[in-house]
Amino acid sequence: MLPISAPAVVDVGPPPLPLLQNTWSIRFAWPWGDDLARVHSWMAAPHVAAYWNQAWSVQRWATELAGQLAGECSRPCLVTLDGEPFAYVEIYRAVRDRLAVHYAVRPHDLGVHIAIGNRDRCGRGLGTALLRLVADGLLAVEPACTRVVAEPDETNVAAVDAFSRAGFRACGPARFAHKTATLFVWPRTEDDLPGGVRV
Repeated sequence: MLPISAPAVVDVGPPPLPLLQNTWSIRFAWPWGDDLARVHSWMAAPHVAAYWNQAWSVQRWATELAGQLAGECSRPCLVTLDGEPFAYVEIYRAVRDRLAVHYAVRPHDLGVHIAIGNRDRCGRGLGTALLRLVADGLLAVEPACTRVVAEPDETNVAAVDAFSRAGFRACGPARFAHKTATLFVWPRTEDDLPGGVRV
């Protein structure tokens, strides 16, 4: 591992909601009612729990969602397609995330975590379409952002394939205590691709 130091946290606000197109929409996931029940149920689904490792109790998820909404690092969101709930998405400031020490992070970099809750909707190319829309939507809503990043577990073949098909660029491994991830980057321009990844 290369010697690294934690990047300074700059004065950027909380992550924005991306602008989505067509029949897709996105909003905050609230820590109560149907939103809470849905996130809790999706995270307990085997295909999600295997990689998110967050098959938590309802109360713990209520605390998690409330904490994200109150903080500056990330925002929990629900995506709908044609009016039906489709995916749970977390938008985060990479500079405030554990990923920041693994590459040359920029202050306005935005990151995404995505889980398609309904297994029946996996494998149809919808996740790939959503990844493109979220990445483009984040760059559209925040001009200062030059990169959208993600770090799926390298053993999650479906997620890695979806990011690749969507057009994210694989920039090397990033090793965490609980996983080895592949760093993916959606750059605004080719000049915005990061250099070497610190593992």
